[in-house]
Amino acid sequence: MRRHEVGAAPMDRDAENGWEVARLLGGTSLDGVRMAGFRDRVAAGLDMQVLPQPAVIVVIGLGGAPFTVESPTGHQPTRSLVASLSPGPARIRSERVECVEVCLSPRAAYAVLGLSPRELDGCVTGLEDLWGRHERRLREQMTDAKTWQERLALTDEFLTKRAAGAPPMSPEVTAAWDTIVARRGRIRVGDLAASCGWSRKRLWSRFSAQIGLTPKRAAMLVRFHHAARALCAGESASNVAVACGYADQAHLHRDVQALAGCTPGALARRTASAG
Repeated sequence: MRRHEVGAAPMDRDAENGWEVARLLGGTSLDGVRMAGFRDRVAAGLDMQVLPQPAVIVVIGLGGAPFTVESPTGHQPTRSLVASLSPGPARIRSERVECVEVCLSPRAAYAVLGLSPRELDGCVTGLEDLWGRHERRLREQMTDAKTWQERLALTDEFLTKRAAGAPPMSPEVTAAWDTIVARRGRIRVGDLAASCGWSRKRLWSRFSAQIGLTPKRAAMLVRFHHAARALCAGESASNVAVACGYADQAHLHRDVQALAGCTPGALARRTASAG
């Protein structure tokens, strides 16, 4: 069974390794939304470790085989799933994959999920638990569609309708998240609060409620995301620590261990073996 690690765009690099990849022509209608269709052309199967990243991932399964989410609490079969920003230790397996994957920024996730990302409670869960009959209806329509463009257009329309009636995220929280991303996680919480005109306490409370992470954890996650990409591209841990703003290599090691459950070297080797 083929192994694969989830990254910023989990399956993109496998387009030439047995994966059919399709993207929506003209792009998506909502800011902060990326999507693609994937099909395992050689039935190699999927064994995917879920890594934290600065996006909520929604996967809508279209094939006959369900996904199995494996976590410390047990094994959960599901046709579609959603992974929070910091999902905790989990693997996703499937014998044959055909799906649409949607990457949502926290702002987009707040609009289309129907709940605060905080309520996902750091997990990977079945999408039907969130959307109920709406998920089933969308999946049925997508399965009946004849082309990837039809499937992606159906998904885009569905998400746009959900976002239309959703309460907006606070402008201050949106600005704080955008600043963290722009600075690649290299910002102090006090400076972030000052830029919003809020106290640290108010920023901590409002940000956590709407993003699902504390500002400090969000900065840690964004910095880890850039570090993980560099490590997987073959950069040395010492160079990555300097380039990504860690105090030293030991600091990088602690963050990777906390978020990925392994050392920087093991993360790079594991991803290389999956490719």
